Amino acid sequence: MKPPGLLRRLISAVLLAWVLGFLWFALWLPQPAGSQKTDGIIVLTGGAGRIPRALETLRAGRARQVLVAGVASEVRPQEFEAEYGVSQALMACCITLGFDSVDTRSNALEASRWIAGQRIRSVRLVTTDWHMRRAMFDLAHAAPPGLEIVPDAVASRPSLKTLFIEYNKLVARGAAWLAGW
Repeated sequence: MKPPGLLRRLISAVLLAWVLGFLWFALWLPQPAGSQKTDGIIVLTGGAGRIPRALETLRAGRARQVLVAGVASEVRPQEFEAEYGVSQALMACCITLGFDSVDTRSNALEASRWIAGQRIRSVRLVTTDWHMRRAMFDLAHAAPPGLEIVPDAVASRPSLKTLFIEYNKLVARGAAWLAGW
């Protein structure tokens, strides 16, 4: 059994690391990417501004195709076209709706299959700023080796609650990865 003083110091060090990590996470959110070109764009559904940002980037010629990961199964391509002002031609050539994922981890797995199938070497990952780090973590671990991932964060004004929950999800995800889960 460890002496009480050593246990208190260990708990204090863990709490201090958690607090400092949270401050870093909350104060320095990822930013939008510049005009760098990539082979593809992966946009994760679930947050305002994500899909419009990906489509704007596609139309600007910064990538040749987009995967919209995590689309609800009842959404039809025609509904997507109407909602986002996408032509049938752009939809047919350049946009894939992904219906296989329901959370960040399964988004990464769905994206990894798409990347391999399209022979993509670089992607722009579009998601909300507070969600970017966990999405990057999961995609980096699921994607084919050597994939270049450019984070393109959609700026938001997250609540303290959102930041708290997302930081703890990131910590838990990292701990699970370290434990081999």
